[in-house]
Amino acid sequence: MLNEKRIDRIDDVLSKKQPDLQVMLDNVHSSQNLSAIIRSADAVGVLDIYYTSKADESLRIHKTITQGAHRWTHRYRMHDDKKAAFIKGKKAQGFQVVVTHLDERAVSFRHVDYTKPTLLVMGNEKDGVSADIVELADEVIIIPMLGMVQSLNVSVATGLILYEAQRQREDAGSYDTSVLSHEKKEEIKAEWIYRDTIVRKSKGRIMSEFNDEILDF
Repeated sequence: MLNEKRIDRIDDVLSKKQPDLQVMLDNVHSSQNLSAIIRSADAVGVLDIYYTSKADESLRIHKTITQGAHRWTHRYRMHDDKKAAFIKGKKAQGFQVVVTHLDERAVSFRHVDYTKPTLLVMGNEKDGVSADIVELADEVIIIPMLGMVQSLNVSVATGLILYEAQRQREDAGSYDTSVLSHEKKEEIKAEWIYRDTIVRKSKGRIMSEFNDEILDF
């Protein structure tokens, strides 16, 4: 059983989670990049991370990269041909879809209001965000580059954008009051306590690296 200090820590983290700030990865191929993004997402209070896969296979989680952050986020995998329907569903729920892409609509990532319910979509390492998803975007953003190289590693780029979102939300007081309902908070808390207890007893040896929930439509 966890001690009170650990349980208080879980309560505090849950009180700062931002369920209306979500990340979607459009066919990011590298499991190392996914793992780094999970770590950054957890650090700013993101709870839900989605990713698409043409191969319909889960990406491996690298615990040495996440440093346990994968245990405090929810990951969902969907097949590539489901992503447009997923995006439309998020828009119907009131999320603004913010996509990283270089085109004439693009503005600096700092010029978007991330205090709104936001789904941040990041593209894969080679081709970026697919054209059909860009067409569905409410905001298209870029990270200004002043050097010879005109792109950043996707995990670095995601971290920069998420910390701009964190800055805006902190200024707006979004972390001061828990957004999760009491029922949802208690549900996640019970799940986390159970998982944390198992990990501590096993020293992490029996935890699966492939525990993503599969989204179907």
